[in-house]
Amino acid sequence: MSSATPIPAYATQAPSRADIDVRPGPLLLEFGTDWCSHCQAAQAPIAEALVAYPDLPRLKIEDGPGRPLGRSFAVKLWPTLVLLQDGQVLGRVVRPRETAEVLDLLRQLPQAPG
Repeated sequence: MSSATPIPAYATQAPSRADIDVRPGPLLLEFGTDWCSHCQAAQAPIAEALVAYPDLPRLKIEDGPGRPLGRSFAVKLWPTLVLLQDGQVLGRVVRPRETAEVLDLLRQLPQAPG
């Protein structure tokens, strides 16, 4: 057994789209649910990719019917990662299975590490 850091749960309270749109700097949004097997399977690749981006803010937002933030980003499958810079969408990845998929997304940041 490893002593890995516990994976934070998806937040049930989401910021508004207006708050996201005016937020300066980079931001990674992750939409999903705690009970979703695809979301659980994606946690290791996401965590591995984020090692190279320790200062990247990440919001894990619970998604589902009637959740306006997820709908505003056209989320249809979980998990969906949406990368933003100064409120503008740089890219997204849906149901990542490998670290490389997440790294490809994160490399779209203007100040991405080599």
